[in-house]
Amino acid sequence: MSELFIELFSEEIPARMQRQATENLQRLLCDALGNLSPTNIKTFSTPRRIAIRLNIQNTIPAQEVQERGPRTTAPGKALEGFLRKHQAQQSDLIEENGFWVLQKKIAEVSATDFIAQIFPQILWKFPWPKSQRWGNGSQFTWVRPLHYITCLLDGKIIPLDLATANDDAHGLVCNNKSEGHRFLAPQTFEIKNAEQWEETLLSQFVIADADKRREKILDELTELTQKASLQLVPDEGLLNEVTGLVEWPVPLLGKIDEIFMDLPPEVMQVSMRVNQRYFALKNKDGSPANAFAFVANITPDDEGKLIIAGNERVLRARFADARYFWDQDRKISLEQQNQQLQNVIFHAKLGSQHERIQRLERLAGYLAQQLKQDEKLAKRAAFLSKADLTTGMVGEFPEVQGIMGGYYAKHDKEAAEVALAISEHYKPAGPSDSAPTAPISIIAALSDKIDLLTAFFAIGEKPSGSGDPYALRRAALGIIRIIRENQLRFNIKALFEFAIAGLPQALQASSDLNALVEFIYERLYVQLRSEGSRYDILSAVAPTKQFTDLIELLKKVEAITSFLETTDGKDLLAAVKRASNILRIEDKKDGPHQGKVDTALLTQDEEKKLSATLSKAIEQISVAIKQEQFSEAMNSIATLKNSLDLFFENVTINDENPAIRSNRLKLLSQIDQAASLIADFNHIEK
Repeated sequence: MSELFIELFSEEIPARMQRQATENLQRLLCDALGNLSPTNIKTFSTPRRIAIRLNIQNTIPAQEVQERGPRTTAPGKALEGFLRKHQAQQSDLIEENGFWVLQKKIAEVSATDFIAQIFPQILWKFPWPKSQRWGNGSQFTWVRPLHYITCLLDGKIIPLDLATANDDAHGLVCNNKSEGHRFLAPQTFEIKNAEQWEETLLSQFVIADADKRREKILDELTELTQKASLQLVPDEGLLNEVTGLVEWPVPLLGKIDEIFMDLPPEVMQVSMRVNQRYFALKNKDGSPANAFAFVANITPDDEGKLIIAGNERVLRARFADARYFWDQDRKISLEQQNQQLQNVIFHAKLGSQHERIQRLERLAGYLAQQLKQDEKLAKRAAFLSKADLTTGMVGEFPEVQGIMGGYYAKHDKEAAEVALAISEHYKPAGPSDSAPTAPISIIAALSDKIDLLTAFFAIGEKPSGSGDPYALRRAALGIIRIIRENQLRFNIKALFEFAIAGLPQALQASSDLNALVEFIYERLYVQLRSEGSRYDILSAVAPTKQFTDLIELLKKVEAITSFLETTDGKDLLAAVKRASNILRIEDKKDGPHQGKVDTALLTQDEEKKLSATLSKAIEQISVAIKQEQFSEAMNSIATLKNSLDLFFENVTINDENPAIRSNRLKLLSQIDQAASLIADFNHIEK
């Protein structure tokens, strides 16, 4: 095996694009080099380069390939196209079973020649989210101007260039050059192999491995803050972004002026994160610290004093802006801010935010009744939930909408439950965010998400493929999490029906209640699958994707899952499926075979016993289901196992006597009926 090493050195690559770029490089290269058996793959990325190292075979062995072409009776143009595609002559074809078959002998190809042929094509088509052209005339694009292409096989340069017949591609050709840190070691050096490249970069102040760079940043930030008796506020997204912004990370601490420490900590954190990529800190008691951490990209000569002073000055100006908005916004009550929502468009087809809060109030009142909570508080929280959208602070920092509404509600002496609900009504904002647990917060959050789904489904803006511009999947998952984590019992179908009735008349007609419930079901299915739960059992419990009570649905899934983990459960599942399959086959012949079993036609002890056991089990299962005693329902159906086994072992279902046959098939139908009281067992995989 030989080592293939590739580095693509350019101007600074946006941090958010680096990881995906290395994944794309690995995927495209490994797909193209499949015949060379790539192994031992490692990718690298820094702000100015993406790179990959892998081991491959030296050659693609000679091989003979047969490829079937068009029928021998096909029009001549079909044959011409096939020959043209494979650059073959008709003499290369043989006739086989009415088809033309091309027999191709592919000569051995060296890895060097193969890579020189395919790698330029990969670079021309490389999938950057955004790319740019530069220089004069060339149509070749890259995320930022590309300076060097290194492509070495066992240290030897693979002779390739990107030029085409009509495009010089900026004169980019393969070489063995790279550069160190832009400021600390800007000189070029020659690359011999991946190990020497990584070691040389390290000596020139570049940590090429993004994971090592990230680990170094976190370790040194943690050490630095602990020495100051402080703690980092966890922020994985910021840590990942900073990792992609620096090649030689040097963490430093700065101070925050005390005059800004009464600002809401969320505002301070967002301002530091969004504008400056600073890390927020907290004291050991969890209170906001009057300090911040950041990561420089150079090793300063003065222990960072000048850099720290400059960053403190910048942050002081940012916080002064935030202070201005904080003071100005509190001069106007949240209720007065609310009046301006008539001028804020929610969506062109759905009207203003003012119209929306009327729907939210209505939904909150309904939910308060269903959950037996204070209707006045619930409606007040819904009424004020969007008022902060007109404030200066949210205009400057959209990330704190809702949160600021909670602060302003406290300032206006609104009820504590109302203020908390306003601040939490967007929760959970993602999988790592917590779901609200306070009753009024739960109602506000559910109202917001139910209205979001109902309104956008009514105007035809459903998610499609990977596209979900209004985050409706996140809203549905939020609804599911709030219900599951708080064990809420209400009729979700009735809630959607009530929400639809609150839409404008024209949109009510275009609404689809079943589609909304099905959408929640599908998100629940995805969530159970990601949790490693038996999502196939969910399909069995709700095969039509329609349901009313999500908690009841999950209780059924849990009970069936537990039962099927036992040996008796697995055996019973097989027996019930067997009965269902026989019935389905026979029903196609002369069914349906339904109705009451005629006990006079039961001639064998095994079928008599099964009939008696079935009658008792169906009665017990029906009672247990009504009382939501799903484990008891499973125990009742389990009583059928022995009777079923004996029945299938000793009874011939397709008896010569048509009346007896029909009666036995009705018995199987009752087995299906007993099982269907709990679930459609045919949807369960095993």
